[in-house]
Amino acid sequence: MGAFEMLRIANTSLGMHQTWLDALAHNISNVNTMKSTDEEAFRAQLVRAQSRADGGVDVDGIELSDGEGRLVYSPDHPLADEDGMVRGPDMDLGSQMTQLVMAQRGYQASVQVTKNAQDTYSSALQIGK
Repeated sequence: MGAFEMLRIANTSLGMHQTWLDALAHNISNVNTMKSTDEEAFRAQLVRAQSRADGGVDVDGIELSDGEGRLVYSPDHPLADEDGMVRGPDMDLGSQMTQLVMAQRGYQASVQVTKNAQDTYSSALQIGK
């Protein structure tokens, strides 16, 4: 595999991981977003990745989690209904943080591949001098 091929594949990975990181940041920042029970809960963004025939990866789409959410008993909340319930997102902060670590590591790996491909290309240019 040539340096340009490695750069192209790493570039697709960087784009996918950046999209994943953005979606996770959005989800984590809204993990405590509460709504009234007659509203739809915050819907987490779920990034769908698709492998390409040439070895790269694309974002196949971004799905939204279920708007049903979960009911939380919080009688002091200003949006609480007569039973003291509010609607929160149906996502787990621990899971989101775990995915954040995976997305960061994937992004870092793609950056390292890009750096290695650039170094390889620079070395090849030095041979020609």
